[in-house]
Amino acid sequence: MTPDEYVEAVLDLVERIPPGRVMSYGAVADALADRSGRASARLVGSIMARHGGGVPWHRVVNSAGRLPPGHEREARARLRAEGCPLRGERVDMAAAWSPEEGM
Repeated sequence: MTPDEYVEAVLDLVERIPPGRVMSYGAVADALADRSGRASARLVGSIMARHGGGVPWHRVVNSAGRLPPGHEREARARLRAEGCPLRGERVDMAAAWSPEEGM
């Protein structure tokens, strides 16, 4: 998979995360690792920062449920509106979604 194809794969996967659910950067990377040979949460974070404006970026959090840095307020509001469970300033990772679950 080329770098551009990997970017598209990340964005396609993020678009599939259902409302009220989240994935961690690492889970996105792991889900795509079989197809690309890459598995980097940092790379996924970089892709989301550069290209994620057109997808539900607020549904991608770190493994501890922390919201996207610099966008916490907007992400929290969007996730609340979707009914995503929050625990204080973090997402309750019981809301984590896996592509194997389907939609």
